[in-house]
Amino acid sequence: MTFKSQLLDSAAVGRALRRLSFEIVEKNHGTEDLCLIGIRRRGVCIAQIIQENIYANEGVKLPVGELDITFYRDDIEKKTDFPTLNATNIDFDITGKKIVLTDDVLFTGRTVRAAIDAIFALGRPQAIRLAVLIDRGHRELPIKPDYVGKNIPTSMNEIVKVSFPEFDGCEPSVAIYAKD
Repeated sequence: MTFKSQLLDSAAVGRALRRLSFEIVEKNHGTEDLCLIGIRRRGVCIAQIIQENIYANEGVKLPVGELDITFYRDDIEKKTDFPTLNATNIDFDITGKKIVLTDDVLFTGRTVRAAIDAIFALGRPQAIRLAVLIDRGHRELPIKPDYVGKNIPTSMNEIVKVSFPEFDGCEPSVAIYAKD
């Protein structure tokens, strides 16, 4: 991978996630029956930051869950013979809830499709909405985010990398790389 440019620095990531937080509360007419579920890995970071933002503004601490979609992927056989499993950690009932599913980058839509399948295996929510930090286009499935931090048109020869301290040891940022 060859670095091309930084698209969002830490401050810009923070602003985008604060804006998403306000939009989520506004479009849901408050926080009643609202919960956040992050797609492992970086979607969990995004859900936690949105939770903190909503708590700071509304005084309500929304439940946050962590979703592993490994066995719901349609390309699992291509990944490896022994997929890495991460725990799904959703310690609240999702039945009848308004779920905001969070992820870092929306690309083909296949990850989101797998996440929706995984959620329905756990219960029947009232609604599922999608919040992403970056929408890079190139959808293969009819999936559209409800909340977008930033739309970034990309080519198929580019990779969008979102960084968070928990996984990357650096400040939150979004960069674009060229495939070598």
